Amino acid sequence: MLLTKLEPLGEDRFSLALEDGSSLRCGPQEVLDFGLHGGMELDGETLEKLREACAYWAVRRKAAALISARAMSAGELRRKLREKGADPLHAEKAANWLLDLGAIDEAAYAAMVARHYAARGYGRKRIEQELFRRELPRETWEAALEELPDGRDTLDALVRRRLQSAPIDRQGLKKLADSLLRRGYGWEEVRAAIARSTAQEDNDFDD
Repeated sequence: MLLTKLEPLGEDRFSLALEDGSSLRCGPQEVLDFGLHGGMELDGETLEKLREACAYWAVRRKAAALISARAMSAGELRRKLREKGADPLHAEKAANWLLDLGAIDEAAYAAMVARHYAARGYGRKRIEQELFRRELPRETWEAALEELPDGRDTLDALVRRRLQSAPIDRQGLKKLADSLLRRGYGWEEVRAAIARSTAQEDNDFDD
């Protein structure tokens, strides 16, 4: 197959025109690796390797754009790339490439996610759910959670706001407890927080 034209598209892209009317896009490294130039004859094996290299270049380029737009885990990036039609192997390689470069810092991302949800008044279980949903590896979880401040003050503030908004009876206390459990707080810490704010015994809102 004849490479009829090699045309630069800015500083970091090239257009490759082939004699059958098809075209490819690649970066400077691919041009150097294959020694590309206009009028070059490409045998079948070389053309196949070039197509593969161009496809991976496009995925790598998309991966870099996604990670520059917002922080994410390697797992999220792989999924997003696959959703955009990338070959799974290319998505895996691109994510690992960015991990090796340090462009993806999963420990820092896990800490950021944990702080964000803690600041919004969520408990440990809900924060863990968010870390899981964002496809962060478990080895990043503990360090992120250990860096969080004691959630007791936040939990007490949530309880006080609810109690100050309207009078609350025994049934209301149970609803309050259920809502805090849904926010990811443990049953024992919810019991203790309500008891502190109501000066009632822990079992006042038990079944």
